Amino acid sequence: MRIAVAYEGGKVFQHFGHTEVFKLYDIKAGKVQGTAVANTNGSGHGALAGFLKNSNVNTLICGGIGDGAKRALAETGIELYGGVSGDADQAVADLLSGSLNYNPDVACSHHSGHHY
Repeated sequence: MRIAVAYEGGKVFQHFGHTEVFKLYDIKAGKVQGTAVANTNGSGHGALAGFLKNSNVNTLICGGIGDGAKRALAETGIELYGGVSGDADQAVADLLSGSLNYNPDVACSHHSGHHY
């Protein structure tokens, strides 16, 4: 299993669509076996789900995320844990232990209105 965290300065980055870096965690037998930091090379909202899929990610932890990005992730089969803040490594540890504090109804307030 591979978990990606929208990442900035050791913390969970709070705007998925502007994520420049993901920290990737390779998980075996419920434990972190290795990590890597992957630069998105400027991929925007639409390309990030594809970037994660191509990176063999199964699960994403992030802060705010818009509905379009949530749909794109769902289409790729990536499980989403949004509305998370704080230390990225701790968020992964909490997910693995079943104690991650996340919001299944997370929305990005930036995207609450209609785009014209």
